[in-house]
Amino acid sequence: FRPDEIESERQVILEEILMHEDEPSELVHDLFIEALFPDHPIGREVLGTAETISALSRDAIAGHFLAHYRPPNLVLAAAGNLHHDEVAAGLERRMSPAPGQRPVRDGFEFGAPRPQIVSTRPTEQANVVVGMRALSRGDEDRFALSVLNQVLGGGMSSRLFQEIREQRGLVYAVYSYRSAYLESGALAVYAGTAPTRTAEVLQLIGDELDRLLQGGVTDHELALAKGHLKGSLALALEDSGSRMNRIGRSELVHGEVLSVSELVERTDAVTRSDVQRVAERVLGNERVVALVGPFEEAALTDMALTSTVASP
Repeated sequence: FRPDEIESERQVILEEILMHEDEPSELVHDLFIEALFPDHPIGREVLGTAETISALSRDAIAGHFLAHYRPPNLVLAAAGNLHHDEVAAGLERRMSPAPGQRPVRDGFEFGAPRPQIVSTRPTEQANVVVGMRALSRGDEDRFALSVLNQVLGGGMSSRLFQEIREQRGLVYAVYSYRSAYLESGALAVYAGTAPTRTAEVLQLIGDELDRLLQGGVTDHELALAKGHLKGSLALALEDSGSRMNRIGRSELVHGEVLSVSELVERTDAVTRSDVQRVAERVLGNERVVALVGPFEEAALTDMALTSTVASP
């Protein structure tokens, strides 16, 4: 690693951090993860901070590269007009054997979530994320969680979109999403609204989470969610890059690649009781609120929002 190249890239990343901090709709997601997993690597910025990037040395970069960028950690994914055996043979010819083993990961305890986090910004819109810890990436209930997420806020037919945007016109964007990690995960709801409507929007989000926890999903919602998930998978298969990313990520994360038919089968197998079981496992967890906008740290308490989004 040439010192001049490191310094050049360091400046690029510092500018990227500044740009990211100027995007409240992106920053709020990072704040949410920070509050959900405090003092844990998951809760740290992927970009790093200006302080950590400025202090990063050439020796630290080289040491990280030698420890982690080794053949035992390598996954090669390819898709298109090619043959597996030919790609494998070409890779073996071009890569010299290198010793090394996959580094052993140390266990890390999860502390209690931080209930709320506020970043005061002079913005015209309030950006809000409400969520809780969810399932790890290898959990057998992950397919049921995908269905639950789709019903909650996965599209224009979702409960959040219909109730908060279509019926009340309080937001332009509102959606839910899930993230999965090795030992935990997250389920979150994002909404962008006028600062004066923040309390009402947070109340409605809390209401929808409670309604899903207490009442589950209908047969119609279940069928609609499954259809959307399977349709999204089919659309992704039309692009070779998406196919490549899917199989590479599956091998890297899960150590196996499920075929499309297996994914469809696992999705089709989800029942209403499966979704209810997952709702009870996830939606009852302690909820976290992240807020970016023209508010002070005490804003959530002042607006009596803490109680509206507290776990039932």
